[in-house]
Amino acid sequence: MTGRPRSGPGRGWLLRLVIAFAFAQGAVSMARPAVSYRALALGADETAVGVIAGVYALLPLFVAVPLGRRTDHGRCAPLLPLGVLLISGGCALSGLVSSLPAMAAWSGVMGLGHLCFVIGAQSIVARQSAPHEQDRNFGHFTIGASLGQLIGPIAAGALISGQGGALGRTSALALLVSAGVCAVALTSLWRIEHRRRPGTRPRTDGKVPVRTILGARGVPAGILISMAVLSATDILTAYLPVVGEHRSIAPATVGLLLSLRAAATIACRLVMTPLLRLLGRRALLTTSCLLAGLLCAGVALPVSVPVLAVMLAVLGFCLGVGQPLSMTTVVRAAPDGARSTALALRLTGNRLGQVAAPAAAGLIAGAVGVAAPFVLLGVGLVGAAGLGLRGEGRTGPSPTGSEPADEEGTQTEPVPGDEAVSDRSSRRSAPGECPRDRHADPSPRSGG
Repeated sequence: MTGRPRSGPGRGWLLRLVIAFAFAQGAVSMARPAVSYRALALGADETAVGVIAGVYALLPLFVAVPLGRRTDHGRCAPLLPLGVLLISGGCALSGLVSSLPAMAAWSGVMGLGHLCFVIGAQSIVARQSAPHEQDRNFGHFTIGASLGQLIGPIAAGALISGQGGALGRTSALALLVSAGVCAVALTSLWRIEHRRRPGTRPRTDGKVPVRTILGARGVPAGILISMAVLSATDILTAYLPVVGEHRSIAPATVGLLLSLRAAATIACRLVMTPLLRLLGRRALLTTSCLLAGLLCAGVALPVSVPVLAVMLAVLGFCLGVGQPLSMTTVVRAAPDGARSTALALRLTGNRLGQVAAPAAAGLIAGAVGVAAPFVLLGVGLVGAAGLGLRGEGRTGPSPTGSEPADEEGTQTEPVPGDEAVSDRSSRRSAPGECPRDRHADPSPRSGG
């Protein structure tokens, strides 16, 4: 019997996944600054710290696509505990070793673990969400990342700065604590992935070439939008303290401003569903990127702290839209049987952005001034808004019979009346659709 999909954020598997992601992301957000402080305590200069930080993003580039292909043709859940173990091991051993090459190696293991977890988790959300649920479920899923990004740096700062200045000892303690925090994620990884019924797996003839995936309309746009949004978040986190130093803003105030940005991002994802119904996904994605670009460039202006706080709150809210909607864009546009690979390519683009954006920002800041990177990021986000206007690839259920499964493992069908959350192209008749649905008038609130 075909089951009606359960709606709302209370699905057990999704809630457990969000909790696990919050612990895993919180551990990584604690560990990354702690790794830099411990490297400094071991005698590293700025270049060495940059290399160690870069290994975290570079090593996963070589395994993202193979992991995505493996997930396309198998189960996703095994990647989650594997990712947790790699993150915990990388954090703990980074705090125990006493050489810079070893720290770089374990930093790369930490990045590999984070990649495994995210690919597995995103693939589960894509596979177990009906088409009309994808935007909402990806939005709730990324709340876990935002919670980790909000709490992790605060916890790391408290551990590192509250032990009398013994940087090597306190940074090692922060890394060991982050390993324990990540291990807690294992307690939520039960019954996350549901078994699919026979015949629900995509029928594919071998591997879909990467060139074919990247050539699908919507996939490049989703990857570039995600890169622009993530780069803006990373540069904002890295360079707002520098701007604060130039404007005589206290470090504690800068920390509060960054926390305000993260809290606004969480708030955005909590209200993603009503925003989508009000504006439609294309209008919401385009408007948020455009406004974020203007606000990001506005950070370069010498405004007062209260005005800067308002700007960062609105900026954080706008940046909360891009990541979950870019996931949905890539999933809907990807060829059947290659959705996990497409998500892995999106993560590869994110990692490239995490390597290239700080390097470019450093060069520009050194040549022009510390405010210049924010102007560059504003231009990139405005360009992402233009990509959002171009539309997406195909949407709606797969014609191969690979619809997501619900809590009991039965195939799900879209609920009539939720079309406002998807594009007009998803209203084309599917096999077995009743004439009443086929001839229904499009909702005027659809974003197309």
